[in-house]
Amino acid sequence: MIRKAFLPVAGVLCALAFMGFAQQQWSVHDPERPMPPVVTPGPAGPPVAPPGDAIVLFDGKDLAHWTDAKGQPARWRVADGHMEVVAKTGSIRTVKVFGDCQLHVEWMAPAPPKGESQARGNSGVFLMDIYEVQVLDCFENKTYADGMTASLYGQFPPAVNACRPPGEWQAFDIVFRRPRFDEQGGLVSPARMTVFHNGVLVHDCRELTGPTAHKARPPYKSHADKLPISLQDHGDPVRFRNIWVRELE
Repeated sequence: MIRKAFLPVAGVLCALAFMGFAQQQWSVHDPERPMPPVVTPGPAGPPVAPPGDAIVLFDGKDLAHWTDAKGQPARWRVADGHMEVVAKTGSIRTVKVFGDCQLHVEWMAPAPPKGESQARGNSGVFLMDIYEVQVLDCFENKTYADGMTASLYGQFPPAVNACRPPGEWQAFDIVFRRPRFDEQGGLVSPARMTVFHNGVLVHDCRELTGPTAHKARPPYKSHADKLPISLQDHGDPVRFRNIWVRELE
């Protein structure tokens, strides 16, 4: 477990990170970009209990902390301690807004698997409704490197592929540092993410080039210091459980 050591280590890593824009040597979704090596993670276990100061966003009972994009009640299915994407009902977002945070999300790709590449267990976890950590079934399923599981979508692949098979619970632990803007809206420092996938470090205080996007790398635009966390409806019945967050500001 990483509850006690996780934040101090991540904080030191971020403090030592280079203070500038993340550099890219690959075009967005470049099919020639190398795929990361496969690493078998430890076995899936029971839900990770939230620490005492965490805000529980989903405890398996209801979607009281979530709405759709229009602020209406979320319409995803809730059963047996998890929520499941209902296709075409839209992505969901938290009622409460967040900036710097530690986020824990557990998810499961459908089994048996259907489709291939981006059409297989696709969803996403968006910090501030802008910066995505990709949810995808990449267990023996190839796609473009910057769109695979745990990628910072369209920007950076994970260091390794730590996927469990579809039908098994997986976990993201994310330390997110929001971008800072000056009073004129200019970028002072970019967003950063440290991400663990199934307990394996896959992004080490990575600086984002801007908002994540499909087939594009848009520049930063000034936005609020706190915005919702969102989960994507990409049409696949991906399941989520045990979602909690710790505010760091």
